[in-house]
Amino acid sequence: MAGKFCVSLTCAKDNSDKATVAFVVANAAVASDKETMVFLSTEGTRLSQKGYADDIREEGFAPLAELMANFAKAGGTIWVCSPCFKKRKLDETKLVTGATIVGGAKLVEFLSAGSPCVTY
Repeated sequence: MAGKFCVSLTCAKDNSDKATVAFVVANAAVASDKETMVFLSTEGTRLSQKGYADDIREEGFAPLAELMANFAKAGGTIWVCSPCFKKRKLDETKLVTGATIVGGAKLVEFLSAGSPCVTY
């Protein structure tokens, strides 16, 4: 069954449980043949940086870095909120695989096409 699915993530190390579960859900969606996009905003933008998630491990789940890598390998897309990224002075040269910095208009366009969205 084709379709789109969005996971909006506002957390990183400040709530590693939510960050992990968001990518578990994103992996389930992309494995279900959904065009899946994770939108990283506010603190979640920190996950766009290579190496940042390497030490995030929640009991009962695969390590977050592994979940993120598997998501990208499966064809998932990670969009990073541009103003949030800039506010945190993150490095565009250190983006994880599958990540692209975008403005809010891209998110609105994706959601306007009828995509459901869950937020963590």
